[in-house]
Amino acid sequence: MAISGGTTHGSEMQGPLALESFAIIGEELAIRWKDGVETYIRLEHLRRRCPCAVCAGEKDLLGRQYGGSPTLSADSFVLKSCGPIGGYALQPVWADGHSSGIYSYEYLRSFDSQTA
Repeated sequence: MAISGGTTHGSEMQGPLALESFAIIGEELAIRWKDGVETYIRLEHLRRRCPCAVCAGEKDLLGRQYGGSPTLSADSFVLKSCGPIGGYALQPVWADGHSSGIYSYEYLRSFDSQTA
């Protein structure tokens, strides 16, 4: 489940999202945004919603779905590390070796309004 420790401004936000800091705290990824909002995302929730083509799948020009059914294990929900990608995303590295998911700041911020 995503828990927000602040007020999400939604469409009232000015300018692009900016990350102040992030940390792995127990079973959660904690993110502090420069606008003061804090986002807490359970690691299992984060991994199950990985946006990469292997995990989320992708459609061809005819609309046929490929991928999107990864095999997950207990290691799939253990976050080994997480690093910034430019000024727009985070890329986690999971204990099962998966590291192709790039989570944009907008996508991460959207977890504030989602539940597991």
